[in-house]
Amino acid sequence: MTRPLKELPHPATREGLHTRRYDFRGYRRADGLFDIEGRMVDTKDYAFPNDWRGEVRPGEPVHDMVIRLTLDDHFMVRDIAVVTAASPFAICDAITPAFDILKGATIAKGWSRTLRNSFTGAHGCTHHVEMLRAMGTVAFQTIYGWREKAKRDSGISKSEGPPAETIPGKRPAFLDTCHALASNSEVVKTHWPQFYEGPTDNKKPG
Repeated sequence: MTRPLKELPHPATREGLHTRRYDFRGYRRADGLFDIEGRMVDTKDYAFPNDWRGEVRPGEPVHDMVIRLTLDDHFMVRDIAVVTAASPFAICDAITPAFDILKGATIAKGWSRTLRNSFTGAHGCTHHVEMLRAMGTVAFQTIYGWREKAKRDSGISKSEGPPAETIPGKRPAFLDTCHALASNSEVVKTHWPQFYEGPTDNKKPG
């Protein structure tokens, strides 16, 4: 992983114990669908005993979880593949078929609620559900980004900014989903002025 452009303040003297790495990627497929892939890997900086694996060595994955979501351009889940490549218990991999229930679901507002209702407690895997929640936003970044790229490539748009509303005149669903896209922010005032709800400057030039 590359170093961030801006870093945290220098830390105190410390000892490494645990590392969790996420890797999310979005792809446009030749058949017109989109693949959103995610992987989560947990490692320890020390060895520890494990009833199933004997010993887990430093840097060896404690968890290694992989997911592929296949979506259409309306964000509907057309297919899903879930793999538990490493885990602390032999039984962990047995839950992966349960995620097939997401086929036909749509990634939209309420995606986190869908995951929570479908995989509460013993009915799911905490780590896979955490990944799926994050993969929802990766899907938006992938598909909206591809739409805007397609517009630029075809000459319809030259914008390098945020994505336009999918239906002209309809309030974009991503407004008020974060600080920058709040309906009273300067970003919204600039790119979607018809949906801006902040203070306005009504002063007339004098």
